[in-house]
Parts: sequence; C-alpha cells; structure tokens
Amino acid sequence: MSSKPTVLFVCVHNAGRSQMAAGYLRELSQGRVEVLSAGSEPKDRINPVAVQAMAEEGIDIAGNVPKVLSTEAVQDADVVITMGCGDACPFFPGKRYEDWELVDPAGKDLPIVREVRDDIRRRVEQLLSEILPVQA
Repeated sequence: MSSKPTVLFVCVHNAGRSQMAAGYLRELSQGRVEVLSAGSEPKDRINPVAVQAMAEEGIDIAGNVPKVLSTEAVQDADVVITMGCGDACPFFPGKRYEDWELVDPAGKDLPIVREVRDDIRRRVEQLLSEILPVQA
C-alpha cells in the first residue's frame, strides 16, 4: 500500500451504501485516503433518503453522481469493499477485498437508512484504524 491508500467502495447501484461509505471515509480520513466508489449497475442519481441521512451527519453527498464499476478502478485500489454486488467486481491478486453485508437502502424509509448509515460509519472507522498508521 502506498503512503496514501486508495479504497474503492462497490455496490450494485452506487446510489446508497457505497456513496455513504465514501462520504464517511472522505470526511473521517481528512484527505489521507483516496476514495473511489462505483456500481455494477449504477442508477441515474443518488438515493435521496441516503442524502438526507448523511446530511444529518454534516456530510453532503447530494452532488455525487453514480459511476459504473471499471476494471481500472479496481486495479487502482489498495482496498476493495463490496456491498452486495456479488461476482460483478473483478479480482486482482494482492489487493485487500472485504464484503460488507448491509441492508440495501433503496426504497427504505429514513429510520432504516439511518441504521444502515450508522453500521457503515462503524465499519469505516474500523477500516481506517487498520489502513492508516497511528498519528503521533
């Protein structure tokens, strides 16, 4: 892993889970991590309930645009976090892969999306503690 690790979050639509995870990692890493997100079948816009849930945390993901998963994004990443996209993500030896089993927030109401958001935050915090050296 380089001095600035790259993390790719992948879910099916790149409209909820992966966008929330990317938002948290950007915020919590304070620029110490390169953050990418993509979807195997991206939607045309971010889930508005996910946007609302993240806004409650002071993180604005409203301007994000879902992106299609590319082989290059996976190649560029040191860590690849998948979220319910099955075998759609290409595998390259030497990369760290994790699959986070999370409820898909599509079509869910705000209380459920908040639970997903909070679960994602805990996982992102744990990931950060594992990939970034402790600051003196």
